[in-house]
Amino acid sequence: MSMSAARSDARGVPGTRERLVVIGGDAAGMSAASQARRLRSAGELEIVAFERGHFTSFSACGIPYWVGGDVPDRDQLIARTAEEHRARDIDLRMRTEVTEIDVPGGRVRARDVDSGAESWTSYDKLVIATGARPIRPDMPGVDAPGVHGVQTLDDGQALIDTLARTRGRRAVVVGAGYIGVEMAEALINRGYEVTVVNRGSEPMATLDADMGRLVHEAMTGLGITMVNDAEVTKILTGGDGRVRAVATEDAEYPADVVVLGIGVRPETTLARAASLPLGDHDGLLTDLAMRVRGHENIWAGGDCVEVLDLVSGRERHIALGTHANKHGQVIGTNAAGGYATFPGVVGTAVSKVCDLEIARTGLREKDARRAGLQFVTATIESTSRAGYYPDAAMMTVKMLAERRTGRLLGVQIVGREGAGKRVDIAAVALTAGMTVEQMVSLDLGYAPPFSPVWDPVLVAARKAAKAVNAATS
Repeated sequence: MSMSAARSDARGVPGTRERLVVIGGDAAGMSAASQARRLRSAGELEIVAFERGHFTSFSACGIPYWVGGDVPDRDQLIARTAEEHRARDIDLRMRTEVTEIDVPGGRVRARDVDSGAESWTSYDKLVIATGARPIRPDMPGVDAPGVHGVQTLDDGQALIDTLARTRGRRAVVVGAGYIGVEMAEALINRGYEVTVVNRGSEPMATLDADMGRLVHEAMTGLGITMVNDAEVTKILTGGDGRVRAVATEDAEYPADVVVLGIGVRPETTLARAASLPLGDHDGLLTDLAMRVRGHENIWAGGDCVEVLDLVSGRERHIALGTHANKHGQVIGTNAAGGYATFPGVVGTAVSKVCDLEIARTGLREKDARRAGLQFVTATIESTSRAGYYPDAAMMTVKMLAERRTGRLLGVQIVGREGAGKRVDIAAVALTAGMTVEQMVSLDLGYAPPFSPVWDPVLVAARKAAKAVNAATS
């Protein structure tokens, strides 16, 4: 259909209600739309949202647990359906992809994915929540049947369908970050022989290598074959065109299915074409109100933006649903005429491999060096409960502190049940700008079923404080 024949949504009528247009129907976009609707009625503010996929407001973080069988039903990952959003007077247009942002004209061009029909929609206020795109390396065979990414529910369903009809039971996961590690466990749970090919020296590059080694040992204990310091160069296919192996410079690893878990990049193709400001990581740059810098009526949030790291003082890209939902709340408040801010992050994340919990917040050693900080480290081993209490489990806590001031810089925790969420203590301390000496005096909850008398985080803080004193004496 030609543009002249396509339906036009241009407003151009003086005195009519404002229109808020949202690009992206997942966490940040629909949180923004929902919050704006709470604050402004349909008579005051028209809200139009575009989503190119089949689903809205879903948990991408839950996909590995759905694939692995911990979550039995796909729909459990959907927080709010398109119909529920529409019932709240949000004009949500599914399977509709925005292909252009005309900033001077205050309008966006959208294409119906199924019919190809295009139309322009004007806006008074715009929210960009285009998310992130999986890194898909440019190599032979990467588009072969049997090779999967896991970014959306459609991706998860396609992988489950492949697993159901594949006769072989060999899987290769490319990458050992959060998604790679979680997908490796999911495939083990489905009875596959799993090999993880990782270009880093240890899995979980968000940890220092000494802590990543603990994850490596746990994965090996699950029966996962870890191949570190290796980069995939091509994916080999058989006579039927399907994947048969993954190749590095030195070896080939047989595969009936391949999962790409290399990471994501901000999806800012539209923003770049519209000459909106991007940072060093290709994410949109915003102010504290999540307003795109230099643009009064355009906001952006979620995986397509860069955010301020409160510890290093630098912009960084972190793709997490927690941030995206908070961004949406802030954006929706501001777009509706209120005022809210998102001050930044400290980089907190938690994951698991079987019963091994993995957590981190703040800076790694290389992050601190990159920021020009001098630091000391302290690593301790302790238990999740009083040592005499049944099922007390071991954990390792690593802490970084600024050499001169003792300011907490980062914490990494690897351990069994009860380890991971202890990172929240450190996240609060980082946000408050506490020193490790101040942390030692924190009044944390104690009872033998929950903690030793000295919580492991406080033991690490005490050791770090001693290291600071020794370094400055």
